[in-house]
This record gives sequence, structure tokens and C-alpha cells, in this order.
Amino acid sequence: MASGNIINFPDPSGRSVFDVDLVADVLVIGGGPAGAWAGLAAARAGARVVVAEKGYLGTSGAQAAAGTGAYYIKPDDPVHREGMIKARMPIAFGFADESWIEKVYDQSFINQDLMSRWGYAFPKTQDGNKERWGGMRAADAVLFLRKQLEKHGVTILDHSPALELLISDGVVAGATGWNRRNGTRWQVRAGAVVLATGGTAFRSGIAGGNNNTGDGYLLAAEAGAHFSGMEFSGQYGIVPKGSACSKTAVYGSATLRDANGEVVSRGKGTTVAEIQTGHVYCKLDKYDDIGRERIQASQPMTFQYFKRYLPLDPFTEEYEVEHILEGTIRASGGIEVGEGASTSVPGLFAAGDTTSREKLVGANQSGAGPATAWALASGSWAGHSATLFARRYGGNVATRKVRAIGTAGLRPTGQVRADLDVNELIRGVQEETLPVAKFYRREGTVMQASLDRIDGLWRDARESLGGDTRLGGADLARSVVRAREAAALIASARLIFTSALERKESRGLQRRADYPVIDEREFSHVVVSGLDQLQVERKAIGGGEVREQARAAS
Repeated sequence: MASGNIINFPDPSGRSVFDVDLVADVLVIGGGPAGAWAGLAAARAGARVVVAEKGYLGTSGAQAAAGTGAYYIKPDDPVHREGMIKARMPIAFGFADESWIEKVYDQSFINQDLMSRWGYAFPKTQDGNKERWGGMRAADAVLFLRKQLEKHGVTILDHSPALELLISDGVVAGATGWNRRNGTRWQVRAGAVVLATGGTAFRSGIAGGNNNTGDGYLLAAEAGAHFSGMEFSGQYGIVPKGSACSKTAVYGSATLRDANGEVVSRGKGTTVAEIQTGHVYCKLDKYDDIGRERIQASQPMTFQYFKRYLPLDPFTEEYEVEHILEGTIRASGGIEVGEGASTSVPGLFAAGDTTSREKLVGANQSGAGPATAWALASGSWAGHSATLFARRYGGNVATRKVRAIGTAGLRPTGQVRADLDVNELIRGVQEETLPVAKFYRREGTVMQASLDRIDGLWRDARESLGGDTRLGGADLARSVVRAREAAALIASARLIFTSALERKESRGLQRRADYPVIDEREFSHVVVSGLDQLQVERKAIGGGEVREQARAAS
């Protein structure tokens, strides 16, 4: 298997080298709600489907740990429809598309209605009616979807991260990966691939986010996909100090104070207070008895922390809070997708947090309800579109000549360096992305220094990062996966800082100290592509003509 210190990955056309070798019409990479719905949509359309999930489909990922609901629009209710569509526009900073919002929320209702028909027990309101909005308990909802996938004959590969895509004549044709529990290698040749790997918070500690290392970004970049809105990534959540569950809704009826005892507002006020004074303190003292009961019922993970690790009464006692990066998991940037969740690469579709959500939430955070609605809708669209695309190949899927395109962390251009530590590479990225004082409010010279450092990490990873071939079995598999995770985190940070340097204004989640106001000359999408050399272009809002030709990032 090894030549020197470099893992020798044979040409995937030699199919006997894989422990698990499958053929599918549609391969879905990622098993959160977006991936589950992509698999369901494809299977219900008659496709042979494989879903490859990095963890265990049903419990893995940020969504399963969050306990969030999904926004939707009630059919035949014009007041509700108007309110849901219009409510987001004032905080979208001009980027959201009303027709897009309507399509997403309509599809979200359809999907939740299907879940109800299939037997999912939505919570009920006091009058006994099923309550979807805010009521889809994410952990058991995704597990419920797993059961539906199994009923529809979908093959699920648990604990099996995809490490590289396969290409056939410029068309994405499958993927290969490892099972990190038993060390087996797998290949799936497919007529089309859906990326649903989620966003990344750079392993900040956000609940359920450890597996979200930007894997889909790296896979997409290697295939030549475009990314939009990656500068809209400075999203932080507020948590009890030392906690992981960032549920902003909890703090809607709280008194928040800085280290000097001054009352501050939730959101920007608390973030600035932490940066300037070092500490923020909270007491949930504005809830009445009914409010206390409801917030504890709707946000159980937050209050579980008080019961187990911080034994106090948060409604009467003050405690310290801090900000934790939620990144692109709760922001709006990602892989650029068009109608049917198609990317700029033939055969490659994308859904959920790994995609740009600018047309849904603009330059602001995607939050909980909109993000989950987008996962349901985009997953369904991606699965259906991938099925239609795959039909053109019929029975030729298994016989197409393919090549694997994995790069950094998988196929280094030189010899693997023993001193190139994966954990050190990840810490290097985190030092530039996690600190609220650096990543929340940005400044050009600081960002350029960060990008320069991260570019250096990328060169090291590109040339000398790979799995440890002294290991075998599952240990080898995990070392290869860790190397690819480090490469993906580095690639994600490069996309973000390149985009943030390009947008010379403050708009939504892009906050620049050196350009502190909105500049209408900057009212366009920042689109980045490339791998070793990133290219930047500007696109008009609403799908108009490209304002500038692609150019190398400076």
C-alpha cells in the first residue's frame, strides 16, 4: 500500500482494490437533514442511492445536536405567507430573493407534511394541533429520516467519510473514502453526486460541530466549483462559559452586563463587550413563570448544562457567558448553487449548510428555522436533480473511465514530512479564525497577515501532508481522515479570508473596522474558485451579468 512515506492510492478503475465497491445512480455525501432528504428524494424518484456519512446517520452533525425547528409557509394562508417572506428582507441587506424564500418555505412545508404522514410525531400546541414551526426535534427527526431511507432501500455507509471525488470526462462520477472504524476502503461509482457535508466552525466546540471540518468545500474546490458569500461567515453564538450549545433564543429575556457592570444589548452589544472588557455576565431574570417553563422545554440542551455542570438557577443567579464561533454552519456563504441545487460542475449538486444561502437570508446569519428549512428544501431539490442527471448514463455508470482528484492530505506532491503535525496545522487555522476579537470585526492588514499564514499552511499540506503509513487498519484510516480534515479546514479559511478581503465594506456578517459602513458600490456577490491559486470575480445580485472578469486573488 505504501511507497516510501506516501500512500499509494491505485487508480479507482482497478476495482478490486476496494473493500466495498458499489454502483449507484446517486451518491449523497453527508447524512444530516439535507443529505437524508437528498437520499429520500432520489430514492422516491426511482434511483439507486448510497449515502456516505462521516458519523452515524441520525445522530451525527450540528443539526441533530441543535434541537431546532424548520420555518415553512402555511398553504392558503396569505397573511402567514406575506409575513414569512417579508420578515427576512429588512435584515438581508439586499441579497435575499423573495421568490426564493417562498420556494424554500413551501418545500419545507411539503417535506414536514410528508414526515407527518409517515408517522413522525410532531409536538403539539396547547390546543392539540401539531406544531411544525419550531417543533421538529432535530435529533429524533434525523433518526426518523434514517428509518425512511432504510424503507426506501437506500444503502447507508456509516462512519465512512468521503475523501475524494471521481471525475469522468469533466463530470463528477462518484467518490472514494474510508471507514474510520474498521479501516476498510470504499468506492461508489455514481451517475451524480450530492454534497451535503455541512459548513464549518473550525472545531470551535459548538455542539455537534466536530465533524464539520469543511470537507465538502475541499471536495468541491478540487472539482472546480464556485463559492459565494464566504465573507459572510463571522457568526458567533452566545453560550454559558465552557458550554457548547449556542442558543441565542435563550437570551431574549435576559439582563446582560459587561465586566464593568454596564448593561449591554444582546448581539453586537455582548460581542463588543467581550472584546473590549473581557467578560460578559447574564441573568435570565425577565422570564415570567410561563416563559421559564416554555424556554426550558424548547431549549433543553442549554438548561441541561446548568443541571449537570453549572449548578445554579440561571433565572435568579448571574453567570458568565462567552461567544463561540458558529461559522458557516449558521452563516450564509458556501458553494454557489443554482436551480435544482446544481453547482458549476457537471454531475455535482449540493445542499444544506455546505451551500450559499444568500438568496434565502442575504448577508446575515441563517439561524435555526431558515437553515433547517433550507436543508429540507435544497436536499429534496438536489436529490431530484441528481436523479434526472444520472439517468443519461443508464447502465454505463459502472464502466465509465474515472480518475480520482484528491490533493492535499491525500496525495502530497512531495514526501510526507514527519514533523508536519496535523494538530499543529489545525491549531494554526484556529488561531486565525476562532478569536472573537480577530474574526468578528475584521481589519484588512490583520486579515492579510492571517491569509498569508494560512497560505503557508496550505503549501505545507499540499506538498507534505498525508496519512501515517506506519499504521494499519482503522488507525491508518483515521490518520488519512485527519490529514484530509486539516487540509479542508485550511482550504475553508483561505476561501473566507480571500472573500473578506475582497469585500471592502461592512454588511451583515462581514464587519470591517477599516471599511465600517455599507458601500453600495460593493453591492454584488463575491465569488471565489480555484485550489492552489484562488480566483475572484464579482457577480451582480439577482443573476445578472458578471461585473468583473475572474482574476487571481491578490
